[in-house]
Amino acid sequence: MIRLLASLLAAFALSPALAAESFRFASIDGGEIDLEDWRGKPVLVVNTASLCGFAGQFDALQDLHERYGDRVLILAVPSNDFAQELADEAAVKEYCAMTFDITLPMTEITHVKGGEAHPFYAWLRDETGFVPGWNFNKVLIAPDGSIAATFGAPVAPESAAIAGRIEAMLE
Repeated sequence: MIRLLASLLAAFALSPALAAESFRFASIDGGEIDLEDWRGKPVLVVNTASLCGFAGQFDALQDLHERYGDRVLILAVPSNDFAQELADEAAVKEYCAMTFDITLPMTEITHVKGGEAHPFYAWLRDETGFVPGWNFNKVLIAPDGSIAATFGAPVAPESAAIAGRIEAMLE
């Protein structure tokens, strides 16, 4: 019995930890956004809402997307979990394109908290205890697929806390 328990514990210890690359999101443009495609690169995942007071951060997210290009994934995850997103994906896409000139990757409208949370956000909660408390919470994923940091809505995307950490990961 002890040997069996020891082998189970050893197998569990040797099994690879789930990493961010394990997740896929439905793209607002159709198809999917597979985080596996970004293995080895930093990823910034941001739950967004078009009608939120923090929506001005879309400009900074777009700036980061343009600055880093294919070296970093800046991913917007529209969510209506805080009742500030538009009714459907077409409206979100049009509003963000017209208002903020957004070209960065966006997912379909996605749950980020609660029982219906996307598997990425359930993993985030299980790994760190972090659950978005509002729109424009940010999750920085390190190139190795681990969670490097989480940030609340007031932390600006271009801040040293976020952009500075991304820069350090790129060195």
